[in-house]
Amino acid sequence: MKKINTSNILAFLSILILLSLPIGCFADYYDGTEGLTGDELKQTLHNIIDDHIEFSYNALRDYILPNTDEDPNNSNNVILLYTGISIPKSEFGGMVDEWNREHVWAKSHGDFGTSPPAGTDAHHIRPTNVYINSMRGNKDFDLGGSPVYTYNGSTLGGYRTDETFEPLDNVKGDVARMIFYMAVRYEGDNGEPDLEMVDYIPSSPNGEPYHARISTLLQWHTDDPVDEWEESRNDKIYENWQENRNPFIDHPEFADLIWNYATIDENYTEKLQIKIFPNPFNISESNYLNISFSTTQQIQNIVISIFNVKGEKIFTMNIQNASSTQHIFNWNGRNGKNRSVTSGVYFIKFQLNDDKHTVRKILLIK
Repeated sequence: MKKINTSNILAFLSILILLSLPIGCFADYYDGTEGLTGDELKQTLHNIIDDHIEFSYNALRDYILPNTDEDPNNSNNVILLYTGISIPKSEFGGMVDEWNREHVWAKSHGDFGTSPPAGTDAHHIRPTNVYINSMRGNKDFDLGGSPVYTYNGSTLGGYRTDETFEPLDNVKGDVARMIFYMAVRYEGDNGEPDLEMVDYIPSSPNGEPYHARISTLLQWHTDDPVDEWEESRNDKIYENWQENRNPFIDHPEFADLIWNYATIDENYTEKLQIKIFPNPFNISESNYLNISFSTTQQIQNIVISIFNVKGEKIFTMNIQNASSTQHIFNWNGRNGKNRSVTSGVYFIKFQLNDDKHTVRKILLIK
């Protein structure tokens, strides 16, 4: 009787498990999100992170922010959002060189004030320089404007227009993921505000529960990936305070699966037929990932991008004037610098010329 190689069977079962579960250290926390996109994924995530433990507004000042935003190199200090400056925890106040509490999702965009849960939710409230906080005010997020503050020729805090605020590059992704969290956490149930992102700049907030600009925030999310600081802060809020997490820090791909994937409609599914095989796949000299797609009509431009689970773009290609024929692209498991990438889950994003998107998940095994 032929001997069965149990190690191969175990490896195969492990692959199936990896494909069926969300990626990250909190797989059980995100049970039920497998294979979901658009509004269905958004609602499922809302149900997971809803009903967190609530604290008072003063608790943010006295206990929570001094813990979540503590300077890892100086336990007496906090790190300020927008500037990255380390400042003593004791220097809370109203003077321009002190720190206060910044609502990243501005309070007037939903009229929730400083009351729980939205007004005291630590996932979007950060210690910030008083002056920078006042310059940001309740402005929407978008590109452009004049420097908020300059020192020795360097811009501190970001840029502002009469209606918008642009943080510096190193915190743009942080801001985007906090806004994503709020748009999912608060869906209007139990008397809470129903917060939504929009892709226009409202003339004035007037208490309306909208924040802009979604297209800019999605780009910031990609350009400034999750870092260790965000991961640590997310863990502290979950373990020490609210017992809920920001899904877009644990799973950066969720943003694309909710807001970009949802933009592709049945009409465009018909225009672009996609096959990806084998999946999972193993890279060798003669084995590649085959990305096959065909169109039912000519499409002016298709951009194919590959992202890792942190939302970092590792490879992209542009196809001009795709005709109604089959196209095959072979990926060799290397990034844009021709360096081999590590094993794990990746996402292939297809963007059509009119900004419609669809996403597919793949697993690379070495």
